[in-house]
Amino acid sequence: MSGKLSAEQIAAFLDDGYLIVPGLFDREEAKILHAAAKADKAFDKHAHDLEDGEGGKAQLVLWNKAGEDLWGAIARSERIVNAMEALLDDEVYHYHSKMSIKRPRTGGAWSWHQDYGYWYQNGCLYPDMASAFIAIDPNTRANGCMQVLKGSHKLGRVEHGRFGDQTGADPERVEAAMKHMELVYVEIEPGDTLFFHSNTLHRSDQNTSETPRWSLLCCYNTRHNNPYKKSHHPFYEPIDKLPDIAIREMGATLFESDTEFWDPVEDETVGNKS
Repeated sequence: MSGKLSAEQIAAFLDDGYLIVPGLFDREEAKILHAAAKADKAFDKHAHDLEDGEGGKAQLVLWNKAGEDLWGAIARSERIVNAMEALLDDEVYHYHSKMSIKRPRTGGAWSWHQDYGYWYQNGCLYPDMASAFIAIDPNTRANGCMQVLKGSHKLGRVEHGRFGDQTGADPERVEAAMKHMELVYVEIEPGDTLFFHSNTLHRSDQNTSETPRWSLLCCYNTRHNNPYKKSHHPFYEPIDKLPDIAIREMGATLFESDTEFWDPVEDETVGNKS
């Protein structure tokens, strides 16, 4: 798939603040992603443990560079980048990527937040940013799938800070918004992709099931929104897009060498209970 979205899909994203594209990565590609994620020992080495204040622990691994390995091929794939540029109506660049890991029975919850609630602090003047959330494992309500508040991106940036044991969006404002907006559980299969706006409120529950929930997030900023100050995420740099076949080519050499893309960074949420 080239990432060509229909006018209806783009309109849905603009109205709802998110768009689910089933099967953006086909069955073979989904198997490659799953095998790579579970075999890559670097994810264990670089994972940050994030206590949720409720006895659960989520894990997050972050990196800035979309390099020459499988994960870089996904972040630079035409199907993802072209879709992002259509949704955000501008050239985009790779802001960072991360693997979100919820272990069986212990995987922690994420409180309500907007990504721009944190990215605002990095010198990005506009919320013209978005993420592609790609399911590595089946994402179900039982194992803590993503939840989004439909249309919440239209609220603008909600105040973010420390509220009790959590770091995230102002719970009073979120509670009020939930009375007017639909709560959607994003239950998706491996290879399905959720695109969501940086101002879309989202959260997830603990993983209380016997199955893991791994998900890859590729995050993008628009060229016109190049940060005005330096932060732990990069300035604008053009993406060298890769044809979709690159993912299968990377899969063919998956276990021939260790990954070399690691340039781990501290994210806004790392170290906080979120």
